[in-house]
Parts: sequence; structure tokens; C-alpha cells
Amino acid sequence: MANHTQFNLYSDLPPLPEYQTSQLPSLIPGIPDKLLTVILPIAAYWALSMLFHWIDINDHFPQYRLHTPAEVSSRNKVARWEVVRDVVIQQIIQTAVGWGLGMTEPDDLVGKEDYDVAVWARRIRIAQRAIPGLLALAGLDVTGLAKSLNSTHPVLAGAMLGGKYSSLQATSADGSGFVGSISSFTAWEKTLASALYWYLIPALQYGIAIIVVDTWQYFLHRAMHMNKWMYTTFHSRHHRLYVPYAYGALYNHPFEGFLLDTLGASIAYKLAGMNTRQGMWFFTASTFKTVDDHCGYALPWDPLQRLTSNNAGYHDVHHQSWGIKTNFSQPFFTFWDRVLGTVWTGGDISARYEKARIAAQKKAGQGTEKFTITHSSVADSAVQNPRPYQDDKKNAMGMTTVPLKDQQPLAPNGKAELQAAGSRQQVLDDRQDGGPQVLEQEAAEERKAKSLLRREGRRRTASSFSQADNLKGLRDRVTGSMHGRAGALIGMESDR
Repeated sequence: MANHTQFNLYSDLPPLPEYQTSQLPSLIPGIPDKLLTVILPIAAYWALSMLFHWIDINDHFPQYRLHTPAEVSSRNKVARWEVVRDVVIQQIIQTAVGWGLGMTEPDDLVGKEDYDVAVWARRIRIAQRAIPGLLALAGLDVTGLAKSLNSTHPVLAGAMLGGKYSSLQATSADGSGFVGSISSFTAWEKTLASALYWYLIPALQYGIAIIVVDTWQYFLHRAMHMNKWMYTTFHSRHHRLYVPYAYGALYNHPFEGFLLDTLGASIAYKLAGMNTRQGMWFFTASTFKTVDDHCGYALPWDPLQRLTSNNAGYHDVHHQSWGIKTNFSQPFFTFWDRVLGTVWTGGDISARYEKARIAAQKKAGQGTEKFTITHSSVADSAVQNPRPYQDDKKNAMGMTTVPLKDQQPLAPNGKAELQAAGSRQQVLDDRQDGGPQVLEQEAAEERKAKSLLRREGRRRTASSFSQADNLKGLRDRVTGSMHGRAGALIGMESDR
């Protein structure tokens, strides 16, 4: 426990309060926050993953599925038990690094909050000293204006004079009998300082951490796709899941998992200057987002999928043979993809997205033009700069031997065509987990999806005609009935 005082009787700034600190009580009694910081993200991972797994095996919300259950079995190149094993390995590494990181951090303390708020209030007071000079540059008579306002708006007058609030001055004496002046903070200074300390600074810290994680993961992730050796040696393991599911979110090569996820999040935590409890929530939220991005459902009511366009639909493109070299951004926003031209530009070209899109669109009450699974438009392909894919079709030599029937879905002309060619070539280059059979399987599933979609379309059309006929028949019956009643009424009138 510590006891601190910072009080200067002769300063023109308000004094800072005394404070006493003590250790912050654990969020859950009996479990230190540093231990909880490594436990909570793992618990969140499996809790959300098992929720989506329960939805999967019970076939809830099939209308929002991005892929059929049959695709999960036929197109993925890894057994589920292997996925669980490798995720657990990554989480063991994550736990060890997280525990070591926690040991470098001081314990969180309480009791100093009023002092810290007062420090920010002092900074606000010091910043006001620039106001008279700025007003003078604008040609205003600061002294005269402040004098005229002092009787009606004393706080405004004090701010214009550079934070000199005469109404807040008081006299005080020290032990030797010396009498001096002491000032205090205005209500607005205290309110603004509290808002800065409790809300704006933490929000800025979380914002910095998100930017660091997104930047770290984007450039490393992109490098692993653009460098053939890095892809085949490390990252191709994650892409054995051509049809992602929730608990496969952290299925990676152990080195990649450490480099991309664990180290990146740790650097973000340090650079943002977070305390232990802030780190706990940041790591847990990042885990939720990562799992949700791999869930395989376009859920219109899922807040994580509505807050940002970097969601399950956006990331699913990256797991398909035609989009594997696009949509690198993760886990929060798509900023780097859009700035550097690596966002998929072909729209919702897969028939497998159509059913989910229609269902989600109806649920959200939005028109076709406002709701897409991939958050891209076909029109983008023709107008966007082809960089960095300008040479991908020319370099996709292996694609010359792939029949057109195995290049489904067909990408629209323009940039998307280049992106699809480069992506499929990467799949062909991966002899262990890719190859021509991957393209064949995906094309076959695409043809099935198109056939199913056509049948459903015919059923909807037939249903619409049937409903129209029923309505017409009902209208005729009602009209006939009304005519009959009208005749009867006329007859009654004539009898009278």
C-alpha cells in the first residue's frame, strides 16, 4: 500500500489530491486476473465453437448456411480430430506466452483514479493558456471581452483569459503563516477530465490495439500467400479447411499460429499500453471475432457480422479455390484489403451463397442491391485497378490444363478473373493439400448448388402462380357472393 501527496501551495494550478493504492480485487474471486486473462479467451473459443457445432449437427438455420454439410465432409482435407489436436497445441503455446507476458506486467491497482482524473484536469487547464493568443490572432480584444462577460458568464470569461477563474480562487496559509492563493477546477474541467480518463483514453487504447492486430495479420497473412514457400510450408495447413467451421478457426501450423495470432496480439497489447483487465477483454473479444469469422453462417442478426464487413461471408471467399489470394484482412476490419486492392471484386459469384443471401436479405428487410454475402459487387471487377494481380493470369500456367467445367464458378471479366486465376494456381501448386482434384470437387459442388437453386426457383415461381390463382378464385367467389347479395337486396327493395 502506498501513500502519496502532490500539493504545491504556491502553484497557480489546482492541487492534486492525496491517494492510497491497493491491489485491484480479482474479477472472479480466487482466480487472479493474470490467470483469467489466459483462461478466458480459450473458454470463449470453445464455448462459441460448440454453440455453432450444436447448430451444425442439429441443422438449425440451414437457410443461412454458406455450405452444405456434405461439402464439409467431401471438400475438407483434414479430419476433425486433427483440427482439435492442432488447435489445442496452439492454445498451449498461447497460454505459455500469455502467462509470461502477464509476469512482465505490474499488478493492477485501485485508489489512484481521482488523482489521475485531476492530472487530466490540470492538462486541460494548461491547454487553456493558448486561448488568449489564438483569440488575439483573430483580432479580438481578449481582456475587454472577458471583462464584459465576467458578470454573466464567469466560466467562459476565465477560459478566454487562459484558465484564470477568479471566482474559484481561495486563500490558504502554510505552517509558517504565509498566506497564498489556491485555485480549484471548474465543473466542466472535471467532467471533461473524467470522460477522457474513463472513456476516451480506453477507447483509444482499444482502437490502437485493433489497428496493430489488423496491420500485423494482414501483412503476414498476405506474405504467406504471395510467397510460395511460406504458403506450402506453413499456411496451406489452415487451408485444408476449404469449408471453414467454427472450431477450425485456429487450426494452423504451430509456428504460424504463434507468429500470426499469439505474437501479434501480444504486440498490440503492449503498444496500446493496456492494463491486465483491458487485455483480458481485448483477447477475449478477438477470439470471439475469429471464431465467428469461420462459423460458416451468414447470420443477419449476429452483431459481430453486422458491425463490420469482415465477417463469415467475407472470409469464406478466402477459403475458396477462386478467392484464396484475396480478402487477407482479419480479424476486425477490411481497411488494408481495400486500400491495397486485395479485396475480392467478383461479387457473390457462387450459387452456394445465393440461398443464404436471399434468406438473410429477407430477415434484414433489405433489397438485393443492399445485401451481399461477400460484400463486393460484380461491377467492381471491370473498374478497379488490376494491381497487384496484373500478372496472375499470365503466370497461372497450370490453369491451361484445367478444363472449363472444373473452373466453376466462372469469375467475371476484369480484376476478378485475374484474382481467380492466381488463386486457383496457388491451389494447384499445393501438391499435398491442393491439386486439380480440389478444383474438380468445388466445381461439382457448384453445379449441384446451381441445380438446386434452379429447382427452388421453379418451386417459388409455381407457388407464386398457385397463390395468384387461389387469390383470383377467392376474389371471384367473393364477387359472386356480393352480386348475389346485391340481387337479393334489390329484390327486397322492389317488393316494398
